Amino acid sequence: MAISITRLVFFAVLVCSFTGNNMVSAECAGDMQGLLQECARYVQKPGPMIQPSAGCCGVVKNVDLPCVCSHITTEVEGVISMEKAAFIAGACGKPLSRGTHCGSYVVQGN
Repeated sequence: MAISITRLVFFAVLVCSFTGNNMVSAECAGDMQGLLQECARYVQKPGPMIQPSAGCCGVVKNVDLPCVCSHITTEVEGVISMEKAAFIAGACGKPLSRGTHCGSYVVQGN
């Protein structure tokens, strides 16, 4: 039950943040809905860092991640781990460059 509530909150926050003014949808290339559906469970704050699914990676490879990162709000950061998001990007073969800001998180790798 807790996982489904967390997932619901996660989706609500991200949908509001990403589509509130079509901000990310209009400005960033890629399938934002697919990103939410396929990758949500890998970036939630609770739980360990785990390898993403092929479905998640398929979406990640076609999304402008630096653009998405530039639109991350504090509300989104309250629900998802930016460190996990950076990990997922790298695990999917599309690492974020060192120094990239994803919300308030600054990528340290690479």
